[in-house]
Amino acid sequence: MFVMHCYSSKYISIDQVNKKIISMKKNMGNADRIIRVLIAGIFAYLYFGGIVTGTLGLVLLVLGGVFVLTSLVSFCPLYTLVGLNTCPRKEVK
Repeated sequence: MFVMHCYSSKYISIDQVNKKIISMKKNMGNADRIIRVLIAGIFAYLYFGGIVTGTLGLVLLVLGGVFVLTSLVSFCPLYTLVGLNTCPRKEVK
């Protein structure tokens, strides 16, 4: 087992770090991911096409970036707070 040294003079094992990374379970299904990417594309088109400008345009662009990022990792932190899960469950045989 490898050990990393933190700045607070505490030692954290690689296993502990991996457990924290793995604990982020998927909560978005494929349909939800596709819809988010399409909406992000529409937001980008509106902004770069000059249809929506100014602060609202920047907000839409940032929101589109968040949509793409959450789609790539299949995890939405807001879904966790609300208790929503659109990822289909795999049946255990």
